[in-house]
Amino acid sequence: MVATRWISLALGIGCALLGGSVHAGGLYPGTFATPSMGTAGAGSQAVAGDASIAFHNPAGMTHLDDHSLLAGLAPGFTNVKFDKDQGTPTSGGNGGEQGGFIPMSNSSYVHKISDRWRFGMNLFSISGAALDPSNSWTGKNEVTDVSLFTISFLPTVAVRVTDWLSVGGGPQVTYGSLDLKLKVGLPAPLRQPSIEFDNLTDWAVTPLVGVLLEPTDRLRFGIVYQGQTSLKLDGKIRIPVGAGSPGLDLDLDLAMAVRTGMFWEVNDTVALMMSAGWEDWSTAENLPISSGGVSADIPLEFRDTWYLGAGIHYRAGEKWTLQTGFRYDSSALEDSDRTVALPIDRVLTAGIGAQYDWSEKLKIGFHIGYSNLGKASVDTPFVKGEYKDNNLFLFGVTLNWKKLPWSGSATF
Repeated sequence: MVATRWISLALGIGCALLGGSVHAGGLYPGTFATPSMGTAGAGSQAVAGDASIAFHNPAGMTHLDDHSLLAGLAPGFTNVKFDKDQGTPTSGGNGGEQGGFIPMSNSSYVHKISDRWRFGMNLFSISGAALDPSNSWTGKNEVTDVSLFTISFLPTVAVRVTDWLSVGGGPQVTYGSLDLKLKVGLPAPLRQPSIEFDNLTDWAVTPLVGVLLEPTDRLRFGIVYQGQTSLKLDGKIRIPVGAGSPGLDLDLDLAMAVRTGMFWEVNDTVALMMSAGWEDWSTAENLPISSGGVSADIPLEFRDTWYLGAGIHYRAGEKWTLQTGFRYDSSALEDSDRTVALPIDRVLTAGIGAQYDWSEKLKIGFHIGYSNLGKASVDTPFVKGEYKDNNLFLFGVTLNWKKLPWSGSATF
C-alpha cells in the first residue's frame, strides 16, 4: 500500500525531475557560460569566434586558426513567486520567494591537429536550488524543494571537407544528481509527512553532430543535431515515519533537438546573427516510474517546442565589441497540464554583453542574461493559481585565450 501511495504522486514528482534536469530555457537552456550570452544565444551555431564553438557547433572548430581556450562562469538566480487563487483546494500560503542560486560554468578547448582537422573538449555544469518554496505553502503536496547538480563532458572532432563545408561531432556524457522534497496528506497519524527522493542519479550519453557552411568569408550557417537523452534515474524514497525506504526507478527521456544559426559580418563594424530551432519534447509525453514493485506510466502531456532568436555585434573601436540579442521559446505545456513543479511557460530571453581585447592573447567578456518564464498558470487537483513573478537572471564572465604557449604546433 505504501508503494501505491508513492505511485499516485508520480505526476508531481516527474515534472519536478524534468524541471530540474532542464531548468530554464524552453526547455533546454538557451545560453550557457559562453560569449553567446550577450546575444541570448542568437547565432551561436555559426559565430565560431572562440573555443566555445566546440560546445555550440563542433564543426565550427575548423574556422579557428589555431589552438584556443575559453573559461566561463555565469552565476545566476531565479525570482519565482506564486499567486494562488482563492478557491485553491489545498490550504497554505503562496510559498514566498521560491527561486534559488544557480551557477553555470563552461570550459572549452580547441586543438589544431592540422590545417583540416581539429579536436575539442568541453566541460560544463549546472548546480543549485531550482525551487525552494516554504514548507507550508499550498503546493506542498507537489514540491517543497528541488536541488540539482549536473556535469557534462563533450569531446569533439571536426574536419574541413571543402573550403566551404565542415562537419564535426562527438558524444556528450552527462552525470546528473537530483534531490526532491515534498509533503503529502495521508490518513492519521501520518497527516503530512515530509518525503525525500534522495540522490536520484544516472549517467547518459547523447550524440551531437554539427555542420558549418561558409559560402563567403563574411557569411556562415551552422546546423546542429542533438540526439535524445535517456536517463534511468534511481534512488531511495526516505520517509521519517516508519514506512521504510523503498527504491525508486524513473525513465526520463530528454528531447532530441535541431538547431540552426547564421552569422553575417555586414562590414568591419556590424555583424548580424539569427537562430531557429525545434525540440522534440513530445517524447516526454509519458513518464515510466516504479517503486516497491508497483509500476505506472504517468502522462506528462509535453509537446514539441520551437524558438527564434536574433542578435547583433557592434565593433566600438579597436578594443571593444558590444553585443545584444533576443530569443523567444514556445511553451512545452498547455496550462491545463502544468504543475507547480515545472513553473515554465513561453520564455522571452534578452542578452547584453561586451568583449574587450585585453591583449593579442586574451579577450575578456562580460555578459548579462534575463529570461521571463511567463505567468505559468496552474490548475491541478491540489493547486490553482499562477506565477506573478517568474524570472531568471544570469551574470557571466568569460576569458578567451587566443594564443597559447604551444600555438603553431600541429600535434599534441
